[in-house]
Amino acid sequence: MKYSKVYIESFGYELAPVVVTSAELESRLEPLYKALHFAPGQLQALTGIRERRWWEPGFPLSKGAAAAGKKALAAAGIAASELGALVYTGVCREQFEPATACRVAAKLGVSGAAAVFDLSNACLGVLNGILEVANRIELGQIRAGLVVSCESARDINDIMIARMLADQRMENFASSLATLTGGSGAVAVLLTDGSFSGSQRRKLRGGMTLAAPEHHALCLWGVAPDGKGGFVQSMSTDAVNVMNYGVELGMRTWERFLPEMGWQSSEVDRVVCHQVGSAHQSAILKTLGIPLDKDFTTYEFLGNMGTVSLPLTAALADEREILEKGDRVAMLGIGSGLNCMMLGVDW
Repeated sequence: MKYSKVYIESFGYELAPVVVTSAELESRLEPLYKALHFAPGQLQALTGIRERRWWEPGFPLSKGAAAAGKKALAAAGIAASELGALVYTGVCREQFEPATACRVAAKLGVSGAAAVFDLSNACLGVLNGILEVANRIELGQIRAGLVVSCESARDINDIMIARMLADQRMENFASSLATLTGGSGAVAVLLTDGSFSGSQRRKLRGGMTLAAPEHHALCLWGVAPDGKGGFVQSMSTDAVNVMNYGVELGMRTWERFLPEMGWQSSEVDRVVCHQVGSAHQSAILKTLGIPLDKDFTTYEFLGNMGTVSLPLTAALADEREILEKGDRVAMLGIGSGLNCMMLGVDW
């Protein structure tokens, strides 16, 4: 897929206020560590994550998404009334109905002819939302659209820690480990046709997507009956196979992505990957033949924020001028399902 008149106009983000270290999580799991004869420090050693952030208990997802959206609009000097679409793309949502996007739109003052809806696809949600808005812009249906997301890891971590303490088996710990990488945050990506500011920066060149849905059962997060007439959240991840099959899918996507963009691998100046942890980063970059110094990471201090991770990492890299004008930037996303999406941007 290719685009000729779509620009990433601006980013907005919100960092959750509560810093939670890996050491703190391990202290809560001390009985489990003793039972399994684990030494402290395993969590950071296995993931490379020293800390992550969580929202305060009961924090509304729409509040975080709207705050990020306001920042993106303010940075571009574009009014909410100019938006032709607002898409909320988080895994975490406030209700089954209505769309969380509706509450975000109300907070921002978006209404009228704008399309307002939710879109969900595990950790690829924001990237899918970018393509949804980009298609509308490319077709001339709208001039601008906003993609927002807010993720919260507090509740599922509390639930899974309690479960690990109640069931102190190695198998349970292994399937729950990925949950402990979870962080919280909010992000917004504003896309336009370039007619607002005249800026030629961050042109969305196009992208490539591939699916391997035969691996849909490797990572599961949802609700199930609790046997008492209610429901309870649960999460389980086959982390080894998610990485192995995900890297394989990433390689196949990369091989199609480069010619679609008209790039050679050596011509890619920077990459921004989904933030899982050190093992995943090392595996995917080595497989794709990308030098470590072309990547920028945030998982060390923000953890895995699901849909928020990749775009917020890009926003920080842009803010710190790690991504510079003229750079050819590849955004590399792999999500549960399994799905892979790569976007090319002329920064």
